[in-house]
Amino acid sequence: MNKLVPNYDRSRVPLYVQVASVMRQRVETGHWQEGDKISTIEELESEFGVARVTIRQAIEMLRSEGLLDAQQGRGTFVSGRPKSRHWLNLANDFESMVDSVKSNVLKRVHIEENVAAPQLAAHEGKPAEGYAFLRSVQYNDDEPFSVVNLYLARNIFLKDRKRFTHTAALTKIMEMDDIEIVHAHQIVTIGVADPETAELLKIGLGEPTADCRLVLVDSDNVAVYVANIHYHRSCFALRVDLMDKSRKRTKA
Repeated sequence: MNKLVPNYDRSRVPLYVQVASVMRQRVETGHWQEGDKISTIEELESEFGVARVTIRQAIEMLRSEGLLDAQQGRGTFVSGRPKSRHWLNLANDFESMVDSVKSNVLKRVHIEENVAAPQLAAHEGKPAEGYAFLRSVQYNDDEPFSVVNLYLARNIFLKDRKRFTHTAALTKIMEMDDIEIVHAHQIVTIGVADPETAELLKIGLGEPTADCRLVLVDSDNVAVYVANIHYHRSCFALRVDLMDKSRKRTKA
């Protein structure tokens, strides 16, 4: 048995996506450089311990991303590198977070003006009396890089329905003098693209994503903004100078 086979069984991600992820990483790290001829289908079949059809699906996935080029009778070659790799540095303070979305280009793809409250953890405040739900896709150089699923307190949404429908909600909220944000809880995890996220980001089903949850709590302890953001894996990075003594230390 190929030693990789037990690893496949630990994941619910489709087998060809798992293989494609390893192959993509070889391009990203330079193990396979632009112009290189990669291993043959037979060699990859033996290396990964999967069926030939799985290898072909993985190659087709990377071909559609512009990374590989399969040439009849010659083999498969590295045709490019991932675009804009890791250009997005996730903000680690609230002011930077607000600044980072000001110039974002977004497209609203779904809006519901009255939905049930999202689930909240004990430290994330209490639910508002009602919520609007806004799903949007954010773009960089005409390429989608994140999907935002936002629950916005309905009383805030109704104050400026038109603007919230067309622009980033976070910057608008910070411009409202009658709203005081006292907590901004953020948690970042690694996830995988579900069918809807995969379709909106134009990536493979089950591909890794960086998932950010951001909850804004006002002075009445109401969670007025609850966003779950799914970032395309190739754009995301978290860069921090761990020796930066200018950063304030806070007690847990």
